[in-house]
Formats: sequence, C-alpha cells, structure tokens
Amino acid sequence: MNQNNVLGEPLEVCSLEPLTGFYRDGFTNTGPEDIGSHTVCAVVTAEFLEHQKSIGNDLSTPHPQFGFPGLKPGDRWGVCAGRWLQAFHDGVAAPVVLKATNEAALFAVPIEALNEHAADVPDDPSVFADGD
Repeated sequence: MNQNNVLGEPLEVCSLEPLTGFYRDGFTNTGPEDIGSHTVCAVVTAEFLEHQKSIGNDLSTPHPQFGFPGLKPGDRWGVCAGRWLQAFHDGVAAPVVLKATNEAALFAVPIEALNEHAADVPDDPSVFADGD
C-alpha cells in the first residue's frame, strides 16, 4: 500500500514492536474494511490508556487471538481516529507521530489538533502555520 501521511508525504512506519496497524504491517494504512479508521499513530501514555479503558476501549489487556499484545506507556500504536479525538476533547490526547499518521485521519481529526500533540517535528514547520 502506498498511502500518505498528514503532511502529504509517504506514510512512515508507526511501530514494528509491537506490530501495529489494522493490517498488522507496522503502518497506519487503512481501507474500506477498517471500520474504526486506525489511522492515528499515537505514543500512548498512562492517562490515554486509562481514558480508553474507561470508555470501553481497553488497550492494555493482551488479546493474542487478534494479534494484540496489550500496550504500555511509551508504545506507538495506530489508534482509531475517533477514539483519539474523543481523548483530545477530554484533555488526555496521546502524542502523535505526524509522519506515521495516515492522511485519512483528517476526515475525523482536525490537523490543528494533531499538530498540537505532535511528537515529531516536520522538516517544514510551515505545516504549523494557522493560515494568517
């Protein structure tokens, strides 16, 4: 798959350990069968994991039958765009790796919210401009 990130560049790896992605390819690639839109590459924090568990999205407990290892703070993981946005609105958004976040995330999450929580700094800082 040749998909782009939110910076309009080729999508970079989110995580190979643990192996993330809807397709378990290390990327936040998406397609029609990815109903949850696992497109945001987040660096999960304890607060984010606790929040997700509190809203019924337990990301800490392993589910090997689904190839899911269970996450710990500091892991990178392709999370559902809507779940990340919910955490953002609740004040517990995890940092985001822009170069590994699929441009499809922009259908649900404003670029400004992603930029505010960027864990990586792009080569071209103009992406942070607000258009003024």
